[in-house]
Amino acid sequence: MTHAYHAFTKAPAPGAPLIFAFHGTGGNEFQFNELIGEIRPDAGIVAPRGDVSEYGALRFFRRTGEGVYDMDDLTLRTERMAAYIAAQKAAHPGHPVYGLGYSNGANILASVMFEHPDLFEKAALLHPLIPWEPKANEDLKGKTILITAGERDPICPLPLTKRLISYFAQQGSRVETAFHSGGHEIRQGELQALAQFFSTASKDALT
Repeated sequence: MTHAYHAFTKAPAPGAPLIFAFHGTGGNEFQFNELIGEIRPDAGIVAPRGDVSEYGALRFFRRTGEGVYDMDDLTLRTERMAAYIAAQKAAHPGHPVYGLGYSNGANILASVMFEHPDLFEKAALLHPLIPWEPKANEDLKGKTILITAGERDPICPLPLTKRLISYFAQQGSRVETAFHSGGHEIRQGELQALAQFFSTASKDALT
């Protein structure tokens, strides 16, 4: 049985993408709905709510400290999320599937992409933190990835962001980036990059 998430869902218009949106720590399934509605009003939305509570803050997997992940839990929840995404994707045949995640949401999205690249045509990772070395995956070749970051982000250090960018580039992914001079907050330049990213048709989009 596919793991069930409490989620906000909206059906896509004919031919429009289905966007999976993953909130940051302490967010919820409504965090990015207004933004997606402005960028792609025709898009469908599947925004699951994290089912891990960290002192009341919702997350998608457990951690033992800042930047220290429970890797066994991450592995389990990555597979649960991948199965959920696959089921939702199967329910919307003919629609390209995009991913959007911020912070903890970017991390679960990236983890799914590492293991199941076939689930998404493109993915936007806002302020991801991947402190481990993902294994090579040739199926990431040709996938379009947007990575955004703050150059002084105390939660997601810039060297690790650059390492993630290099990883996707080494797999043959088409990587776009948007940096700002601040910290962990999302700034206007990122939103503009995201709008461009989701308004441009993917080469792999279904027609």
